[in-house]
Amino acid sequence: MKKTSIKIGLAVLLYSQVSCVSMGVYKDLESKYNDLLSEREQLYTQNQELDTKSNQLENDYNGLRSKFETLVEQEQQQRMEYDAVKSNMQHLEESYRALQENSSQAMATNAKRNRELLQSLEDKKRNLLAEQQKLHRLKKELDGKANRIQELEKAIATKDAAMHQLKNAISKALLDYQGKGLTVEQRDGKIYVSMENKLLFSSGSWVVGPEGKQAIGKLASVLAENPDIAVLIEGHTDNVPYGGNGSIQNNWDLSVKRATSVVQILQQNKAVLASNITAAGRGEFAPVASNESESGKAKNRRIEVILEPKLDEINQLLNQ
Repeated sequence: MKKTSIKIGLAVLLYSQVSCVSMGVYKDLESKYNDLLSEREQLYTQNQELDTKSNQLENDYNGLRSKFETLVEQEQQQRMEYDAVKSNMQHLEESYRALQENSSQAMATNAKRNRELLQSLEDKKRNLLAEQQKLHRLKKELDGKANRIQELEKAIATKDAAMHQLKNAISKALLDYQGKGLTVEQRDGKIYVSMENKLLFSSGSWVVGPEGKQAIGKLASVLAENPDIAVLIEGHTDNVPYGGNGSIQNNWDLSVKRATSVVQILQQNKAVLASNITAAGRGEFAPVASNESESGKAKNRRIEVILEPKLDEINQLLNQ
């Protein structure tokens, strides 16, 4: 654009003065103009080349500066490492000189210390061996106890399952009497068959009535099929003092007599083992309800048949 403007300007100038300037002068000026243009082109090209070289030199400079800074950091690190090595070397030299100066005393001291250390190691080795043997014995003992615990848990689970089945069998056998003063419960690993006096006895009597005999007979049938069950018959009364005559003196006597009456009915079934049965009287001293009301007294006047599994196997495992 600049070249074109210059050409137009010269053309106008030449045109305006064409009549005054000779052809020779015109050509001479035109030649100089072309030379100037050529020189300008060369200068422009050189300027471009210089710019390129300048950029390259600047990039080279930045790269060299980065390398220089890296080398400076490396030199500082190496100097620090050198100083550390030098310091360690000085310590080693001092230690070596100290060892040379005190070699005999140091060797004797070290030898004594080594003997003491060896003796200590031997003692620790013996103690460790003794501890290992002790641990081995304890492990065998623990393994044995773990096995016995598993056997015990298995035995207890078997007993619990058997008691659950027994409870179901008793409930089924005595179903007709439940709601008539008879209940069947399982708790604490035992089965409690509770029969109120209204099902078994008349007031002040220890003679079991017909319906009570039927209920006890059905219970005996279930017990006959379970010879591994211990049977405790407990007699209970309310707190009203016994007012009868004869051999019965008080509620204690009455509760015991009623318990033995139930035992005699159970014994009519020859399959029920007498060795499994215990009779006891507790009088008025284990109430299940308040004696302040007639309904409470009725609940307290009862026979409880407490069934529990024989624990011979479990006791044997516990005693091992």
